[in-house]
Formats: sequence, structure tokens, C-alpha cells
Amino acid sequence: MTELKNDRFLRALLRQSVDRTPVWMMRQAGRYLPEYRATREQAGSFLDLCKNAELACEVTLQPLRRYPMDAAILFSDILTVPDALGLGLYFEEGEGPRFRKTVRSEADLSGLTAIKADDDLAYVMRAVSTIRRELNGSVPLIGFSGSPWTLATYMVEGGSSKDFANIKTMAYDKPTLMHDLLTLLADAVADYLTAQVHAGAQALQIFDTWGGSLSAAGYQEFSLQYMQRVISRLPAEADGRKVPVIVFTKGGGQWLETIADCGAHAVGLDWTTDIGRARARVGERVALQGNMDPSMLFASPERIRSEVGSILASYGHGSGHIFNLGHGITPGVNPDHVTAFVDAVQELSPQYHTAD
Repeated sequence: MTELKNDRFLRALLRQSVDRTPVWMMRQAGRYLPEYRATREQAGSFLDLCKNAELACEVTLQPLRRYPMDAAILFSDILTVPDALGLGLYFEEGEGPRFRKTVRSEADLSGLTAIKADDDLAYVMRAVSTIRRELNGSVPLIGFSGSPWTLATYMVEGGSSKDFANIKTMAYDKPTLMHDLLTLLADAVADYLTAQVHAGAQALQIFDTWGGSLSAAGYQEFSLQYMQRVISRLPAEADGRKVPVIVFTKGGGQWLETIADCGAHAVGLDWTTDIGRARARVGERVALQGNMDPSMLFASPERIRSEVGSILASYGHGSGHIFNLGHGITPGVNPDHVTAFVDAVQELSPQYHTAD
């Protein structure tokens, strides 16, 4: 494999020394970029874009041409696994992802066939290997999946939800069924992420988008333990390097200490948690990723720079911080404001690091 020219991101995930704080953005390949919108139009639909390796590679690389990001992230969707399970993923304008079938009974669950990621999600692996080749060692490539709980939420609800009534009814009234579904999904996600590593992913992120909808006890029972199951099944190394794992539970700041013990190398924070207090709580157990409010990118470049400085100062000196937003970038952001964001991290963070 090509030698990695910039390993700042991977080093920070392992809390090794770096010259400055690495930076990337969730959804950095997305609708805020006019070149992305043009490529998506060329593809015909979002799913067609995901399933075309060359176009998925193109949109993955687009933000790297504009900004000196320290990592690329695979362009795909978190719902590829339930789609491969046969639930019929589609997207409605203004409504987000939907499924033609739901899983709400033992019969529904028994109708699902276990998948083999290398075969059933081969288009994702083609995208990973294509992106890795085109990156040519410039920065690491992040692979990802939704968490078992988050995938289950979409599968049971049939799409997005405001009250999670169906999934919570299953969890609390039919816990055996719920655990059977989560076990199936955890093993599918582990296989999926492992296949991404074999195809070329150098770090992994588990997006637990809906973990924060649970109670403290419910989070432990239905979300965290299944992410632990996934992590325990992942390859520790590839190409002679460790493959770090990031867990990001939106709304999970109150369970930070517990998440830090799940086996991941890093914990993603949303913008509701102060990163300095988070660092004090977890100590040296994990790196921290985050956590500027994505809406800050609607502010002036001067205000963005000030906020970046405040977050860097809150984290303080030393490695183990990967600068990111506290959630995905908002579609309407001015791309020039992202320039201000990335430039601020690059210019302000070296003072918090001691070079080897």
C-alpha cells in the first residue's frame, strides 16, 4: 500500500503527539458544495450516487480539493445494511430515508436473511478501494456504519421518527425480539466494517444517531452493549497500523464515562457537551472528537475563528483531540465559511502541541 503522507488524524485518535490538531467534518462531502450538487444531478439520485464507485469517489474527494482536511470519509449512507437486508430503502424529497418494509414482529425478523458484506454490499467496497487508490496516501480514509440501535430504529419505524413509539414499544414490551434484531444487526455491522477495512478503510466511525433518545438504562441495554459487540469483532490492525474506532452518540454526553469504556479509541461529542469538561471526565482513556455547533458556520468568519479558538483552549494542551463539528454540516452553509473554520484550526492549534 502507498505510504501515508499525513497520519495526523490517526495519531491523534491514538493520543500520540501531533504538530497541530487534525480536522475533518461530518458530511464534509455534501449539499453545501455546488460541485457535489452537480455530481448528484449527474448520478440521477442519492442512492445511484452511493452505488456508483467512481462518482462516490469523486464526491469524497471534492472537499479535499477545497480544504486541507486531515481525513476523507467514505461517501455512502448509514442505511446500506438494512437496505441489503431487503427492506427497500428509498428517499422522499423533504422526508428523508424511508423503507418499504418494516420489522415489527417475529415473522418480519425471520424474513430477514443474514448478509455477507463483500457480496451484498460489494458496491460499497468498490467505492472504498477506489477512494483509497485515488487518495494515494494523501490522508487516511474513514469507513463507517450506523450503530445497531440506530439501524433498528429506522427499520422498525420505517424511517425517521419524532417519538420512537414503535421501536420503544418493541424494546420495552418485546425485549427478546428487540435483542434478536440488535444481535443480527451488530454482527452484520461488524462484518460490514471489517469488509471496509479489508477494502482500504484506515479508521472507522459508528454513528449512533438515535442512542440519545434512550433512557440511561435503555442506552446501556439496547445501544452501547451492541456497539461493544461490533467493536470486539473488528480487526485491530491493517497494513501494519492500528485501525482506530470512533463512537459518536448524538445526545450521549451524559454517559461519556461509560462510552469511554466501550472499547473505542475515540468518542465523538455533539455541541451540547463542553470539551474541556469531557476531557476531565474521561482522562487518558480515549481521544475526543468534536464539537463545534454546525450552525456556527452561518456566523461571520471572525466569529467562527473565535469559536474555534475557544474550543481549542477548552480542550487545552496535548494530543487526543480531533476537531470536528458536533454533527453534520448544514446544507446551506457558505463554503467560504468552511475555509475560515479549517484555516482557524490550522493556525490556532499548533500552540497546544509540542513537536517531537
